[in-house]
Amino acid sequence: MYDAAVIGAWIEFAVRWAHVITGIAWIGSSFYFIALDLGLHRDRNLASGADGEEWQVHGGGFYHIQKYLVAPSNLPDHLVWFKWESYSTWLTGFAMLVLVYYVGAELYLVDPSVLDLPIWVAILISLASIGFGWLAYDLICKSRFGDDNTRLMLGLYLILVAMAWGYAQVFSGRAALLHLGAFTATIMSANVFFIIIPNQKIVVADLKAGRTPDAKYGRIAKQRSTHNNYLTLPVLFLMLSNHYPLAFASPWNWAIASLVFLMGVTIRHYFNTLHARRGNPTWTWAATAVIFIVIMWLSAQPLRQPEAQAMTPAAQRFAAADGFAQVTDVVTGRCAMCHAAEPGWDGILWPPKGVRLDTPEDIARHAREIYLQAGVTRAMPPANLSHMEDAERALIVDWYRRASGGAL
Repeated sequence: MYDAAVIGAWIEFAVRWAHVITGIAWIGSSFYFIALDLGLHRDRNLASGADGEEWQVHGGGFYHIQKYLVAPSNLPDHLVWFKWESYSTWLTGFAMLVLVYYVGAELYLVDPSVLDLPIWVAILISLASIGFGWLAYDLICKSRFGDDNTRLMLGLYLILVAMAWGYAQVFSGRAALLHLGAFTATIMSANVFFIIIPNQKIVVADLKAGRTPDAKYGRIAKQRSTHNNYLTLPVLFLMLSNHYPLAFASPWNWAIASLVFLMGVTIRHYFNTLHARRGNPTWTWAATAVIFIVIMWLSAQPLRQPEAQAMTPAAQRFAAADGFAQVTDVVTGRCAMCHAAEPGWDGILWPPKGVRLDTPEDIARHAREIYLQAGVTRAMPPANLSHMEDAERALIVDWYRRASGGAL
């Protein structure tokens, strides 16, 4: 028999794995086509009427690629659409948001020391903010303000800074950065779903009907694709940030997130310029290094420590279960030297992943993680450096299962 915590952990692992796989597929194809488009030779008068061409070698074969500015005169019967990578990445990412931050809202989403919200209100704010992001961005892109792409990018950056600050005033530090990533990733995926693919379908429909496609649809799709290109790297940083308290637990987490978007621009500018054969702007790496040093400095400011808070009903149940006193002794002796407000282990300056286990209340709140990391598995303590004994792990397992109702 498998208990709910183990099954839930494997479901989360499977969804996370799927999210990583689909994300690799989407980002890989996106970066490839951006590099391909920028590297096309457009100085050749091609008999096919194509806008540019490129010869490439990979996997032992040679590829001759041509790009048509609007579309070829005769549409091929088989046309490959690059869209499911984007859709699947967003769907699996949203599933992760539900599994980790909605189901585990008491632990990961709501921080009463930031803003004491009912869980249902926090989830509603989460959903509404993600939807708002796409609507606001799309309206701005379609307005006169969006006619100038440089101005549009600056406006979008200001919106992202405002959202970073706003999320930090509402959610836990971990959730704030994760939500900014979800906010941005939703814009990117919606660009594909609502703009890029529909515009391409209009062009295909015109060709099949014998009409000359309007070039504006290609220009609009190219604009949104360029935005996605510059937003990709910051989204990856924000999705990884939940593993690093130096990023999310800082009182300046919103500023750190804002600077990460600038690093995304400097890094992508280098590669885009290189692929377009317009030079080798190595200054972008110096700019990136300076921004990263500023981020490191901000992260070194005092981390935001959660204030003492009343235990949730679930935590109260674990604290009241038989064996809690013994488990508290075990965790305090084997884990709290690292997972404390001021860790005592050499080289560890902050509690790993922001998890504190130096009070009975903290231990009760993190019951599921303790059970999975130190009870069911031997993942914690790392390399068993504090010499947790098998009998102590058995105490943790017995206590958790009694409190949680046992196996499914």
